[in-house]
Amino acid sequence: MKTPKILFIQGGWDGHKPEHIVHKFTSALSGCGCKTETITALERLADTEWLKTLDVISPCWTCGKLSKEESVGLRDAVRAGVGLGGVHGWMGDAFRGDLDYEWMVGGHFVGHPHVGDYTVKVTSPEDPIMQGLSSEFSYKSEQYYMLMDPGVRVLAEADCTFEERTCTMPVLWTKY
Repeated sequence: MKTPKILFIQGGWDGHKPEHIVHKFTSALSGCGCKTETITALERLADTEWLKTLDVISPCWTCGKLSKEESVGLRDAVRAGVGLGGVHGWMGDAFRGDLDYEWMVGGHFVGHPHVGDYTVKVTSPEDPIMQGLSSEFSYKSEQYYMLMDPGVRVLAEADCTFEERTCTMPVLWTKY
């Protein structure tokens, strides 16, 4: 069986502690037999052929800006079948204003309506990603309000109050 190759793109705003989070992910994934690599400069994203040798690319980069070549390299690798996956601000707020990137993610960060405890509800318990999770669980973090692609497949959601309105906001999704 092929060893999965996962690339972490580490950087951007230090407030989300990208180095700490990438270390946690690489330690856990290495322990599961994955090969991980971390880059701290975006220039490597312009090398589409190298990116196509990977299985997953995981941005851990809050804010930041991709050059046209970096954006095209990442987009073309994902279109060729490389997975794109991530969490929190490292994914949903990585490269503001890059429409190709936001299209791949399936959402765009708008604001933090709540920081603290909230309840996450699993909407697709049959999905393998969700195996072993309770149907509802408490979570403590910055709650994200996102502009969402209606074509995503929502796996979990939470009620979100923003600008005096409550809505249901996806917190975990997949997009093909």
